[in-house]
Amino acid sequence: MTAAAMAETARVWLVVALTLLGLFFSFVSMVGVLRLPDVYSRAHTASQADTLGAGFGLAAVALTVGLAGAGFKSVLLLFFIFVTNPTAAHAIARAAFEEGIVPWIEGDDRR
Repeated sequence: MTAAAMAETARVWLVVALTLLGLFFSFVSMVGVLRLPDVYSRAHTASQADTLGAGFGLAAVALTVGLAGAGFKSVLLLFFIFVTNPTAAHAIARAAFEEGIVPWIEGDDRR
């Protein structure tokens, strides 16, 4: 096997690994949004896990298509998501706090 073929095989496996990591974190985010009890914890999981899921997915896309054209756009989109997802989650949590929504505590029956 030549060095170029080995490099291509390694790149393919890295794309597969990044895609699987992206799917895993997106699934964790989905389960968290469905299962967690209040807006604060849901905003946290949507911000953290969803950002990681999208990040790994976009990294796989950038590695697949290269840094010319679509790959460069996916890197820009990755940066945009890393900035906007946590900001949006913070805005949602702050709006909930200002509306007087109290956080869920253990033993609370609002589940």
